[in-house]
Amino acid sequence: MGQEVKQSKTDSKDLRRFTHYLLNDMRALEASLQDGIIESDKRRIGAEQELVLVDRKWRPVSIAKEVLESINDPHFTPEVAKFNIEFNLDPLPFEGDCLSILKKELVKYVEMTHHAAKKFDAEIVLTGILPTIRKSDLTLENMTERERYFTINDALARMRGAEYELDIKGTDELKLTHDNLMLEAANTSFQVHFQVAPDEFARRYNIAQAAVAPVLAAAVNSPFLGRYRLWRETRIAVFQQSIDTRTGPFERKFPPRVHFGNDWIKESVLEIFREDIAHYKVLFAVDKCEDPFEALEAGRVPELQALKIHNGTIYRWNRACYGISEGKPHLRIENRVLPSVPTIEDEVANAAFWFGLMSGMSVEYEDITKVMEFDDARDNFFAAARHGLGAQFKWLDGRRRTACNIILEELLPMAKDGLEASNINPGDIDRFLGVIEQRVIKEQTGSAWMVNSLAGMTSPAPTWEKLHAIVAATVTRQKEGTPVHEWTLALLEEGGGWEMNYTQVDQYMTSDLFTVHPHDPIDLAAQLMVWNRIRHVLVEDEEHHLVGILSHRTLLRLIGHPFPQEGGQSAPVSAIMIKDPITITPETLTLDAIRIMREKRISCLPVLKEGMLVGVVTEDSFLEIAANLLKQKLKEKS
Repeated sequence: MGQEVKQSKTDSKDLRRFTHYLLNDMRALEASLQDGIIESDKRRIGAEQELVLVDRKWRPVSIAKEVLESINDPHFTPEVAKFNIEFNLDPLPFEGDCLSILKKELVKYVEMTHHAAKKFDAEIVLTGILPTIRKSDLTLENMTERERYFTINDALARMRGAEYELDIKGTDELKLTHDNLMLEAANTSFQVHFQVAPDEFARRYNIAQAAVAPVLAAAVNSPFLGRYRLWRETRIAVFQQSIDTRTGPFERKFPPRVHFGNDWIKESVLEIFREDIAHYKVLFAVDKCEDPFEALEAGRVPELQALKIHNGTIYRWNRACYGISEGKPHLRIENRVLPSVPTIEDEVANAAFWFGLMSGMSVEYEDITKVMEFDDARDNFFAAARHGLGAQFKWLDGRRRTACNIILEELLPMAKDGLEASNINPGDIDRFLGVIEQRVIKEQTGSAWMVNSLAGMTSPAPTWEKLHAIVAATVTRQKEGTPVHEWTLALLEEGGGWEMNYTQVDQYMTSDLFTVHPHDPIDLAAQLMVWNRIRHVLVEDEEHHLVGILSHRTLLRLIGHPFPQEGGQSAPVSAIMIKDPITITPETLTLDAIRIMREKRISCLPVLKEGMLVGVVTEDSFLEIAANLLKQKLKEKS
């Protein structure tokens, strides 16, 4: 979410002053480009790694502050959520054994995080979206206590003027609303940087836009959001929608704050910064920014603090960045598309593929815009996010081809040429591009492994138990270090059994509910019971608030008597429903739910979250759990 700032402000006077700083930074950048101050003779790469912290039940655990204090290293920084951590690698010259060094550094810092997390009985996971994350984890209580995050949250909420909405269609369909930007905190990524010279920026940036779809297709690693099976890289949809502030008349075109871009870049990086300043309002201000022209006159490199702050609140998937390295200003392209993936070996392979294409495609195509339409590049990107290696792209020859075909036949050889031309160690080229090749041949990305693991668990166990097993298996295999194309599918037993999966009711409650409204006829409720073999029908209003419950016992009392009539029609459910039923929350402990049922002599407990009906627990739920546990115990004895 960008660099930390102190004493951020949002009143109109402060915003005007900050906008002045921003425009002054733009003028200084223009002058620096004209005067040739920006570094042009170096090629560096870099990376940022995000991780998820989980407890022994494979759920997010909010101990980032404690873990960071234990590590005490400047490479590490908090993320938006208290259960996420980020570390940043030092830039590396793009030459020789840089890929091996990149892996070595990643291993070093991941191990540091692992050892620190272990002190708090926690584990770390590399994954695009943690399969066991739930909406209840994505609250402001779990937002890292940094002023920047709360300021951005308030500013975005004020601009939108309504709750955020997710509407994602995949194998399943997810629709939900949320009142803060913490939905974005479900995402964890592996961001890579590629330094470019000013005079080649436009050409290289366009290459990045064209290449990102096939690279993403081979790297997808977030097929779930909770128990919903959505896109192969659901991060893309979640991030795009979770920070969408657009409201207004249908006739106007409002650009989203998270976006792919609107067109090819024609001349310089200035086009991107100018467009972003023109389209996106300043979210907050800081008291004082350096005068960049005073810095230039004094022979110092300007920080361009205002420009970097504003740029950090706009989320292009390929982001233009200004920075300073070894005392010299530079430009780089930040690839924000790649997810955290199964192993470090896989991550470096993804980075090598992208770096290779950034070099190889630039040699092959002097101007990529002459052989590909921008709309095709954007469509390819979203196709990759939805379908991974199953995507079809409209490629440079104008024909539609599969992602697998394009990668194997055209792009891997081109990436190899690009890495060789950059004098990358030949052994590293073969090693890391070989990982991509085998992953594509076997069609086993991280997402495919998760989806196939879930499908392979044919047990009637709850979906949450299966997702816990997938996370547990991910952690085990990540520690082994073999790339994901070699992984065996996750097994249900890897989730830790009943101790890990039946502690509280949201782990097994039924959320696929059959409900009626108070005004619906009684005979509809009766038919729902017969058709679906259930003994309770919950009664909710239009806003999904529980207003009553109808049990089969109530209907049995009417045997031999016609349903109550009103005007010759079946009376409404409200005439016989039980009002104000006893309810529980998703976090209710299983033992407490059992105790309530026994004490109150009831067989059904509706589950409410923030006053809304989200599930139900019945006696049948516990019978199913008991059957699974008995089967497990008898199997252990045999």
